Amino acid sequence: MSENSQIVYLNGQFMPMEKAYVPVLDRGFIFGDGVYEVIPIYGGNILRLEEHLNRLDYSLEGIRLANPMSREQWKDIFHELIRKNANGDLSIYLQITRGVAPRDHGFPENLTPTIFAMCSPLKPLASHFTTTGANAITTEDIRWQFCNIKSTSLLANTMLRQFALDKKADEAILIKGTNITEGSASSVFVVINNEIITPPKGTCILPGITRDLVIELANTNNIKCTERNISVDEIKSCDEIWVTSSLREILPVTTLDNLPVGSGTPGPIWKKTYALYQDYKQKIRAGSAV
Repeated sequence: MSENSQIVYLNGQFMPMEKAYVPVLDRGFIFGDGVYEVIPIYGGNILRLEEHLNRLDYSLEGIRLANPMSREQWKDIFHELIRKNANGDLSIYLQITRGVAPRDHGFPENLTPTIFAMCSPLKPLASHFTTTGANAITTEDIRWQFCNIKSTSLLANTMLRQFALDKKADEAILIKGTNITEGSASSVFVVINNEIITPPKGTCILPGITRDLVIELANTNNIKCTERNISVDEIKSCDEIWVTSSLREILPVTTLDNLPVGSGTPGPIWKKTYALYQDYKQKIRAGSAV
């Protein structure tokens, strides 16, 4: 799918990407006043649609913006986007802003939200990550206090990711006080003595859909999994580290702050969980899972 042939959705219309424009006074452009979702699609079938729509509702409620569509309307838009673009493995990016208004910090009344959605090819995890793993650094979590809202205001996240890239790392794992929160664009898991551990939900982390699926797969396959705080000391001495997201799925981290994690290669619990995730994806493609 080339960008020039890509069909997107904008405010009630499907159109080529190059014809999609938003006014400069849109509050998403001026203030980052909006929310978004990224939704994986495997073989034309949407992964965990209800969970993504639940999180969308949660984010919209968090910024005091009414959902402009019903569940059925969202599903119709997404399926039409998939139909108009290439089938296969894709991701949907959905963004809703408060709309267009004269620049003022307060929320204007009676605005029409701006709705934008597009499909993009979903690239598989690069093979070197599954064999040698990723490199991560730890750094202070400089973000705001409502990270549980999937806000388009991502300047701090992009700065943290660029800080990692400047250090030749693939991801930044964030520290608040003495505990780990999440990655700059991912959830964090560690393995200690064959137990998977991930930080609990709260205002410091985004409630990840992939994160929740990993927990579910572990629980249904008799792999011990616990949600609790992870200290900086624990992550620096653990057996395995993973980061998860809709686009990266389950990424093993084998180097942290230039030191090996465990054996310095993707660990056995990651390999088992990664295989379970790939099996689940095959069920999505076959239409036998959601």
